[in-house]
Amino acid sequence: LPAGLSQWFPALEVLDVSGTGLAEMGAELLSLPCLHTLLAKNNRLGGPGSLPKGLGQAPLARSLRVLNLSGNRFADVPPMLLRLRGLRSLSLGGNRLHSIPPDIQELRSLEFLYLGGNFITSIPPELAKLPSLKYLVLCDNKIQSIPPQLAQLHSLRSLSLHNNLLTYLPREILNLVHLEELSLRGNPLVVRFVRDLTYNPPSLQELAGRTVKTRNVPYAPSDLPETLVRYLSLASNCPNPKCGGVYFDSCVRQIKFVDFCGKYRLPLMHYLCSPECSSPFSSASQSSTSQSESDSEDEASVAAHRMQKVLLG
Repeated sequence: LPAGLSQWFPALEVLDVSGTGLAEMGAELLSLPCLHTLLAKNNRLGGPGSLPKGLGQAPLARSLRVLNLSGNRFADVPPMLLRLRGLRSLSLGGNRLHSIPPDIQELRSLEFLYLGGNFITSIPPELAKLPSLKYLVLCDNKIQSIPPQLAQLHSLRSLSLHNNLLTYLPREILNLVHLEELSLRGNPLVVRFVRDLTYNPPSLQELAGRTVKTRNVPYAPSDLPETLVRYLSLASNCPNPKCGGVYFDSCVRQIKFVDFCGKYRLPLMHYLCSPECSSPFSSASQSSTSQSESDSEDEASVAAHRMQKVLLG
């Protein structure tokens, strides 16, 4: 930063030095008592001495509200940033971070936290101790699980988790009662389910068993071998209320988007007896829409102000 900056602009409130090739910001930054927004995106910051010593004790610790250091070379969150207690927005996307320090909990005024595009593998439970956090962006990392403590983020409105390594979500996430947007696309939670939605044709034994069960063909244990009697007792009812069929070993795995109390929809696996159950031309009800279509119609009928969404693609 140029020498004499504070003398030239003593009342400077917004400073944007993005894309200037900066490798360090000097001590001049510490003498800007009115600065509330500092944008330093897409530079070469991240090495030793790239941020001025004393940043956490300077007037900036009280005045700075927005700090954007995305697109730099930070391998760790600089400890001095965790002393900027007045921060409401912190962006460190597109750096080289591998972890989130537990001391992130010290930024209790934080409302927006952007850490997308790093190499983060886990989320510390301490992150849940940010009472004002509304927007949390952790996309494009290597996160494998979500700590159930995140359910304590009662102010959270948007949670971006797309393009990670998530295979499940903790049930506690349903306690995020103000959540309006949850982005999950590009995770095994979604991708694997879609890829695995295969259907193997039923065997002749299964077809015969389905016919016996759906048409209520009477039989007694003395009429059939014990193994077939046991097999018929294992029939599972198809959950599609418009079908009425059964299945044994052959079924269709499908994602069902479950609306939890009208708040938001999450993908859960369910099983159908055949592909026709997810087709608009169901053999059980030619003139009726499928269950999945009905879900879409129900969603469309929800009042706009209550619509909250899960983004899967």
